[in-house]
Amino acid sequence: MNRKDQTFAFDSNLDWEPAGEGIRRKVLTYDAGVMMVRVAFEAGALGALHSHSHIQCSLVEEGVFDITIAGRTERLRRGDSFLVPSNAVHGAVAVEAGILVDVFTPMREDFVGGPPA
Repeated sequence: MNRKDQTFAFDSNLDWEPAGEGIRRKVLTYDAGVMMVRVAFEAGALGALHSHSHIQCSLVEEGVFDITIAGRTERLRRGDSFLVPSNAVHGAVAVEAGILVDVFTPMREDFVGGPPA
């Protein structure tokens, strides 16, 4: 289902897709300028260090994560958030099973079958 420019997205209608070992994601709503994604991690799952041109804001919805951004690591819990500047190397380790809600600007075309970022 293509949700680009869709005003509402209902969680019960969205499918999880694999996003790495012990990680899955749901692309929620987006347009060309912004995208929201829910990412679920099993305990111990590793979001490997990487970078992309997008600015990313993320909220810890559930769980505990060690988040590394540009060489600095902090432990974040439910309700905590973080900002990843464009092209900053970052990654996550799920200390406990949990969920991140990620917001990207501009949207991640690579998450919906477009060209990689």
